[in-house]
Amino acid sequence: MRAAVGDRIVIKGHRVGEPDRDAEILEVGDGDGNPPFRVRWSDDGHEGLFFPGSDAVVQHFSHGRDHPSRDG
Repeated sequence: MRAAVGDRIVIKGHRVGEPDRDAEILEVGDGDGNPPFRVRWSDDGHEGLFFPGSDAVVQHFSHGRDHPSRDG
């Protein structure tokens, strides 16, 4: 999984009725965009290191693009 600063990580709820969680990527682990990522969670503003699992999806954002693309 690769990401860039400004992309968003989304983790789908694991149970029926459980909300998705998302976080903004503030920093990537290396120059190639590999984890771990330093993120800020949108629900509580907590910042920390995140090592994504198979349930995480990256929404890539580019300058000048209106809609994010999805990549797993």
